[in-house]
Amino acid sequence: MTERQENTQSAGCGCMGMGPQISEMFKQCCPEDTREHFRNSRIEFLKGLRSFIDNRIERLSRQERKGTTVPVE
Repeated sequence: MTERQENTQSAGCGCMGMGPQISEMFKQCCPEDTREHFRNSRIEFLKGLRSFIDNRIERLSRQERKGTTVPVE
């Protein structure tokens, strides 16, 4: 069994253990402006997640609480 096959089988992520190898490939062969685009895309992706979470929190906070009010003597 090759090292790659072992990494693939032990990785539980969607990239099947290829993430570090792909990152190294980008470091070696991509120009700086290409790497900058990928860095910016990661930032924008995280901003999108933040916006999604903020929106969800706002909607949940606005929902009326269900139940009845009971007067206490």
